[in-house]
Amino acid sequence: MIYHVTDKEAWEKALNVGYYADPSLEKEGFIQMSKENQVEGVLERYFKNRTNLVKLHVDETLLLSELRYDWSPSVQEEFPHVYGTINLNAVVKVDVLN
Repeated sequence: MIYHVTDKEAWEKALNVGYYADPSLEKEGFIQMSKENQVEGVLERYFKNRTNLVKLHVDETLLLSELRYDWSPSVQEEFPHVYGTINLNAVVKVDVLN
């Protein structure tokens, strides 16, 4: 399982269009994901004081787009990245964070 944090509006948009695409896909060429033990750090670094968030649980075996693990020099860890959109059936659970 891999995870992605986003806001509720972005997730609702995905439900309407039939797939999830984060703005990072266009800017960087991939959607930034996390392993379970990385989610807390991601929330602290990038989502501090933000509300209306959800955490997507993505079953990587169901992804239609390519999944790669890339090194992040800023935190000295490998992170999963999805190189394409996320098909909705790969999202097996959605947690409301706040």
